[in-house]
Amino acid sequence: MAQETTVARPYAEAAFDLARGADALAGWADGLANAAAVVADERVDALLRNPRVEAEQKAGFILEVCGESLDLQQRNFIRLLVERDRIGVLPEIRRQYDELRARHERTLDAELVTAQPVDDAVRDRVAAALSKRLDRTVSLDARVDETLIGGAIVRAGDMVIDGSVRGRLASLTGAISR
Repeated sequence: MAQETTVARPYAEAAFDLARGADALAGWADGLANAAAVVADERVDALLRNPRVEAEQKAGFILEVCGESLDLQQRNFIRLLVERDRIGVLPEIRRQYDELRARHERTLDAELVTAQPVDDAVRDRVAAALSKRLDRTVSLDARVDETLIGGAIVRAGDMVIDGSVRGRLASLTGAISR
């Protein structure tokens, strides 16, 4: 995993630089997502790992499946990845690209997990508080996890705020057992 991250980094940065230069951050995000989904398919992965299939055929297959969702630069990027035998790290390249884009646009996806459904007003207050605290525009996704018993968990990037009853009980159990 660490090696994959290291290998993917320069390609993600190059894709981001190309996209930013062309003012096409969203288009590149969509194109990378589509191509990464194709590459992540286990049947396609088997084809890509087959040493009998030429690089040109591999690239042609991916590009054909992606169709018109890729522009010329993106198509050349896919060809380059295939030629350099780096197409397998495309999902990681896409993930890193998305992080670079979010940092550039000062956005962050966050998740609010609660034991009970929350209304839009609560969701908006939590998103506003996170936006203020993190100095970014926060897009908040809410979901219900009945195993929490009560309270909530907020995940935003690397930050996790566990205010759930389950989390508090786990902390208390850990403190008692020491």
